[in-house]
Amino acid sequence: MKGVLFLFFTISFLAAQFVTETEITSEPSHHLVSDEWRGVRVFRVEVGPHAATVLHRHRRDYVSVTLGDAHLLNEVEGKPPVDLKLNDGDTRFTPGNFAHIVKNLTDQPFRNVTIEFPSEWKTRHAPSSRGKESGEETFPGGHIKTLFVKDGVRVSEINLDPGGTVPNHRYDGRHLVVAISDLDLRSDIDGMDPMSLKFESGDARWLPGGYTNTGVRAARFVTLGF
Repeated sequence: MKGVLFLFFTISFLAAQFVTETEITSEPSHHLVSDEWRGVRVFRVEVGPHAATVLHRHRRDYVSVTLGDAHLLNEVEGKPPVDLKLNDGDTRFTPGNFAHIVKNLTDQPFRNVTIEFPSEWKTRHAPSSRGKESGEETFPGGHIKTLFVKDGVRVSEINLDPGGTVPNHRYDGRHLVVAISDLDLRSDIDGMDPMSLKFESGDARWLPGGYTNTGVRAARFVTLGF
């Protein structure tokens, strides 16, 4: 019996040393929801309470938008684990080409939206051609904070009061809108028909710009301008 137990634990130990990593597209907690524009891939991520992802590789640079407060253990292959506490709406850029396991340490699901850039967009070390890489702008009915510019993509957080509209000069290209709160938005651009859209927290959609909050509550969302 002791020999059987010894063999069992030996096999278990060896198996733990050779965990096979998977691609992000095959990781069960990552759900691809869009790859419709120039190879940009959008994933909705959900890890259950006290659950973990499998070891998976991020080959591309990416931006992640946290939905709800979170407490995680981030285990990057070859590095010590890192304890992370994130707030609702935290938005981060992460350079790619690493593998990790994410463990959810709370009683609530961990959710985020992960936006991967194509591999060839390796311009993060070059001077930005898109203006200031941070800054804030307040206008009647709202507030914009430019969080960062990475790989040529401007990432901003927008807060709009009911009826608030983002000034027209902010629209300089295609935008991906990621809802932090539930949203009722209208998109108005000269020469285009207005679009009225409802978002649930975590929805991500491509829009041309022209955002007005048509809801009865404050709207909070992140835009990625390409």
